[in-house]
Amino acid sequence: MKYTVEPSEKSTVKITLSFDKSEWEEANMKAYQKTRGRYFVNGFRKGKAPKHVIELNYGKGVFYEEALNGLFEEHYYTVIEKEKDNFTAVGQPELSVDDISDEGASLIAVTPVKPDVKLGAYKGINIEKVEYNVKDEDVESELKKLQERNSRLVEVTDRAAENGDTATIDFSGSIDGVKFEGGTGENYPLVLGSGSFIPGFEEQVVGMKTGEEKDVNVRFPDDYQAEELKGKDAVFAVKLNKLEKKELPEINDEFIKDAAGAESVDAYKKETRERLEKQAKEKGDAETENNIVKAITETAEVEIPEAMIESQIDMMVRNAEYRLGMQYGGMKLADYLKYMGSNMEDFRKGYRAQAEETVKSQLVIDKIIREEGIKAEDAEIDAKLEEFAKSAGKTLEEYKKDVDDAQREYIGNDIVINKLFEFLKANNNMTEKAEKPAKKPAAKKTAAKKETGDAENAEKPAAKKTAKKPAAKKAETPEEGKAE
Repeated sequence: MKYTVEPSEKSTVKITLSFDKSEWEEANMKAYQKTRGRYFVNGFRKGKAPKHVIELNYGKGVFYEEALNGLFEEHYYTVIEKEKDNFTAVGQPELSVDDISDEGASLIAVTPVKPDVKLGAYKGINIEKVEYNVKDEDVESELKKLQERNSRLVEVTDRAAENGDTATIDFSGSIDGVKFEGGTGENYPLVLGSGSFIPGFEEQVVGMKTGEEKDVNVRFPDDYQAEELKGKDAVFAVKLNKLEKKELPEINDEFIKDAAGAESVDAYKKETRERLEKQAKEKGDAETENNIVKAITETAEVEIPEAMIESQIDMMVRNAEYRLGMQYGGMKLADYLKYMGSNMEDFRKGYRAQAEETVKSQLVIDKIIREEGIKAEDAEIDAKLEEFAKSAGKTLEEYKKDVDDAQREYIGNDIVINKLFEFLKANNNMTEKAEKPAKKPAAKKTAAKKETGDAENAEKPAAKKTAKKPAAKKAETPEEGKAE
């Protein structure tokens, strides 16, 4: 077999595989031996007819397709391996037959390959450095959350209902004197002031006493989820069965030891501040690194093959399906799309722009790593493994026995990415903006995953409707029908 490789359009290469007469004849014989059982010829048992007899009955080219497929499988991937220093295939090729005759055959495989990147400026540019501050009130907020998590409900019998209380109620709704389906509930625990029921309902329960019955007059919102109730006036007969208030524990050293395992309130605050500061730093670093990637990607030029974009979308879709299953008890993506009035084609389109951006940033980062010769040395990988070994209570040699090449490569990639961002921060003008309050935990580092398609960090694609968990049929109750 002989082959040639030449550049083609849109980040592809044209690989021509040529087979001489003997190779072509051998391939046809293999195809005959593999498929002869498919053909029936009068006078022969099935699978026993000679090759030339089958060709006389079914045509001279009856085995050509199988023969070409066999030659492709046998030789194409060998060529890809041989040429790995010259290009990297990133998808399946488009195949066509160049020539077939008694003297031989040739195949053309147009293969999408990892494209070269024309880098723009990636040194000496202005990039915003993001920092988050941890305030005393952030620490106090965490302490308050701990207190709330350890609260309990205590029954109230000596006063009327107030906002913040949990009112256990029976209710029965009607419109023009006629009860509507799903408008009835018994012993429903309603937190007053939570806004979980339609406007005006909870406000009228405030002031009721245990055992009291009352008609609550409301109007369903014009955008209410149940079509037949939109804008309708309704009356709910309500009975207050039980009233409870939230009782918060006193914040003292004994409570902290019990609830958080810290030695004292001061110790808890110190540990909490350290945790929040670590989260704030991680969040700021992640956003800064995203700013770096965005800045250096914007000025780069690259022609991305469709196969890489589709592969990235595939990964994003798989991750979306995984998240759906985890969040909504095994919900299938097909069911989600049906509920949303969408389809897979539109769902994939929603990811396309982000997939292109992700692939481009991965290619740009990979190019800079190669241009700057950033590598992970064996000693650096071993140093990282030694950290893991100490955490596991093992020696380095003991720990390394359970580490395979793939794990070393993963650690090496992580070291390379960290080195890359150290390099980029050192070689660009990191402009500091006004400090921001630290509110949320740090996001994961997203920008520099080398060709892994880390869709965990990708935004969800736009859908036709706001994504909600499919609701059980209770839309006709006084509940507001908001997304949880």
